[in-house]
Amino acid sequence: MAAEDEKNTILLQEVWKRKENAMCADCGQPDPCWVSCTLGTFICCKCSEIHYQIPNISEVKSIKKNCWEESQIQFLAQHGNALAKATYEAHVPAYYYRPSYSDCQVLREQWIRAKYERKEFLEPKKVLYSNGNNSMVEFLQYLYLLFIYTNAKEPKIEVKIDTVNAMFQTEKMKHSNGLQITYLKHNKTRNIFVYHEDGKEIVDWFNTIRAVKFHHLKVAFPGASDQELKTQLTRNFLREGYMEKTGPKQKECFKKRWFSLDHRRLMYFKDPL
Repeated sequence: MAAEDEKNTILLQEVWKRKENAMCADCGQPDPCWVSCTLGTFICCKCSEIHYQIPNISEVKSIKKNCWEESQIQFLAQHGNALAKATYEAHVPAYYYRPSYSDCQVLREQWIRAKYERKEFLEPKKVLYSNGNNSMVEFLQYLYLLFIYTNAKEPKIEVKIDTVNAMFQTEKMKHSNGLQITYLKHNKTRNIFVYHEDGKEIVDWFNTIRAVKFHHLKVAFPGASDQELKTQLTRNFLREGYMEKTGPKQKECFKKRWFSLDHRRLMYFKDPL
């Protein structure tokens, strides 16, 4: 039995060392040490926790801690990360955000569920983004405006979509599904902080904003490649945090302010929100 276990360990190591399996199949984290036995993918520890939540789709095992049967290793050898990506990411829209290992939980979880549970990318989509709210998407496409309503019949804010940016701010907002939307008004940056208890809903809104911006850029810059346009859809702040500031003449006392730096502007606010 020990000899068989040792043999299986060597076989598993050989499959694990393949170049295609050197990074997590879902977030790109180097040196994944977990496996989805049913999907045949190598995944990182954080993504394995998400896979645990969908046991009907993915059975997870540790490379180092669990015992392996030869049949399981053969299945991995026949599949692997490259085949999984070719299958489950075959038709990911260009605007769709593919999270990395540094992204928040809700982005990574909905990416995994979209691929394996909902199987959203097996076939090409006929619309920019489908989240059960196609009329809103078409409306946004047509006007390139984001309308924000209160209880009134008229929108409280009308925002040109080309000035909109969206980023998840789970730590700053202290909510796992917190989204910060920024836009320009009279050449000044304004912020809206939103969340939804349903992780899929807030990620759908995030990707819908990206979809509409992508469509707008495709019309504005018809010669640009999808890869070039993708970098212009949404962006995170380069750095945020508190600093002490005073006026240019240094006549005022220093005051604690929250600073945000993006690719174009350095901004400061009295509070993070």
